[in-house]
Parts: sequence; C-alpha cells; structure tokens
Amino acid sequence: MIEPYSFNNDPEVPPFDHGKGLIVFDHACIFCSSFIRFVFARDTSGRFLFTAAQSPLGQALYRHYGLDPTDFSTNLVIVDGVLHTKMDTVSTVVRALGFPWSLLAVVNLLPRRLADAAYDLIAKNRYRIFGRYETCLVPSKELRARVIE
Repeated sequence: MIEPYSFNNDPEVPPFDHGKGLIVFDHACIFCSSFIRFVFARDTSGRFLFTAAQSPLGQALYRHYGLDPTDFSTNLVIVDGVLHTKMDTVSTVVRALGFPWSLLAVVNLLPRRLADAAYDLIAKNRYRIFGRYETCLVPSKELRARVIE
C-alpha cells in the first residue's frame, strides 16, 4: 500500500484540496469523461474534485506514483490520501456516492486479478469501443468549479 499523502512531500505535485477525493481521468476518452459526468451528477455533496491526466496535476501524480505519464489506461482516485487504481477506482467512487450507486461496488467481489484484467481489457480498447474527443470539451460552469486544471 502506498503511504497516504505521500505526494505532499513531492515538490513536483501541485497543491490541491486534500479534504476532497480527487479523480484523475483521461479527458480524451469518451468513456472516462462520461464517468466523470456520471459522478458529478450524483455527487451532490461535492465529495470529489476532477483533473485530467493530461493536466499539470495529473501528469505530476502519474510521475509521482511511477506510472507512465503518456499512458492513461487507468483512472487514479485519491481518497484520504490513498491512491486507488484500476477497478478499485470504480468501487471507491460508487461507494462514496451512496445508495443505490454503492451497489455497483459488487465488483469488489471479483478476484482482484480478474477484476483488473477486465478493467485492463476495457482500458486498452476504450478508444476503439467508445471513441475519443479530438478537441477538449468545455465543462458546464458548475463542473468547471470542481475541475483542477
């Protein structure tokens, strides 16, 4: 397990509000961006902030955690300073959204290797299956207030 808040000691990681969860996502991916809109619409108490993996913060976090900053095949979710990747990102987020969405955390019942293999398969083919944005989408004013650029 990665030490909570280990990025606090990394001068390359720009500061952000640690009182909220942070979702780092591939903004070019239609599926990933749809997940962000799904979370935003249901996260009425504002538990999560969002940043693109391609942003300075996203890039710094990918490098900090030893991930390739050009391969955005996993969303990163940081809650209470703890990094979650692959299928854990989904279960962590839906649990935070509460009922009925928390029921989707049933993915945690799958063996980790199987869950991560399924995640990797979707991630590897996400542009082919769901497509990709050729231009940056402009979020609504409300969503923009929760996006760290």
